[in-house]
Amino acid sequence: VQDWDRTMATFSHPRYELPDGTVFDGTDEVMRYWVDGRAVVPDQTNELIELTHLDDGQVQIEFWLRGTPTTATEPFEVRLWAVFGFDDSDLITGERVFVQPPTAEQLAR
Repeated sequence: VQDWDRTMATFSHPRYELPDGTVFDGTDEVMRYWVDGRAVVPDQTNELIELTHLDDGQVQIEFWLRGTPTTATEPFEVRLWAVFGFDDSDLITGERVFVQPPTAEQLAR
């Protein structure tokens, strides 16, 4: 629904780590990532496949990312995983996105 302010309010410190190593850290960078991403793929959707609570308080989700880039005629579909960290007040401290399930070593970061 692109309710960016409401989404941003779920973070104590907004941070995204992408599979290619790109990091968006802080409110301004994360907001730019969200807005720019929707400009390139305006019909982007996420479909939850599975949500798992991990022993260390993190949450892992598996999901389908779908959409049609403005530069393409065909839609894409990619299966992704993301790990969310949380602080003591249950706000999100960051999201790490993976193109394959994260290893135990990656989860320990």
